[in-house]
Amino acid sequence: MILIADSGSSKTDWRVIHRDGKISQYRGVGFNPYYQTSEEMATNMRHEFLMNLESEIEEIFYYGAGCSVDSRKAEVETALRTIFKKAEIHVDHDLAAAAKATCGHKEGIACILGTGSNSCDYDGENIVDTRPAPGYILGDQGGGGYVGRKFLMDFINNEMPVEIKEELEDKLKLTPTSIQEHVYRQPFPNRYMASFCRFITEHKSNPYCYMLYYSSFIEFFKVHVMKYKNYRDKPVNFVGSIAYYNSDILRKAALDSQITTNLIIESPISGLTLYHQEKL
Repeated sequence: MILIADSGSSKTDWRVIHRDGKISQYRGVGFNPYYQTSEEMATNMRHEFLMNLESEIEEIFYYGAGCSVDSRKAEVETALRTIFKKAEIHVDHDLAAAAKATCGHKEGIACILGTGSNSCDYDGENIVDTRPAPGYILGDQGGGGYVGRKFLMDFINNEMPVEIKEELEDKLKLTPTSIQEHVYRQPFPNRYMASFCRFITEHKSNPYCYMLYYSSFIEFFKVHVMKYKNYRDKPVNFVGSIAYYNSDILRKAALDSQITTNLIIESPISGLTLYHQEKL
């Protein structure tokens, strides 16, 4: 039996390929070794569906946010090893998942626009170039945490339309104090800031909300896609909820930036499952 995981900071998609070819699936909490220790990740994993499979899983392919360097990959492997003591474990970056799921065996640029953001240049087999991904404080242009942070800054500084601010105050009981409490005193401030993207997406017919996404996507293209060699000659693919649910704005920003968009999918897990099935 094979276990496949695609994990971002907010959620993890799990797939199990059973011996008879049947596939089961589950969505749970996200993991990121930059923000969680091996012990914390293992504790959360024990609350998932995984414990029922601990003696049956023979091989694990885990693709995750924050797994770009060996030391972080080792932390995730340690967490998984506490549950799956006999399984062969492979840990790779979430960019590899995005590239395999959207490009397959063809060259292209693969991008992640979820809670955070990232990108890579893929030659059909390997990632040949990437851009810095310094996290939600110093980077993540176009990602949910980045858009949400701009949104909350505008709320605090009274820089958003009156009708939007009043709705946030009335329906969500939002205040500058509550924002600061969550951002500075509660865990996972990136998830908190990204959570406001649901509201922004629901109101994207409002020019203010539309431009929040549009300007953030333009920044993402400048910092990421436009840095790759011959980027105008390659299809640019996207995975992640921010890209998927705002694909109309994303495609417009790409068109204005002379960038050719190709696939825009919410999650790479289905493509990853097919990829690993083909190798069985």
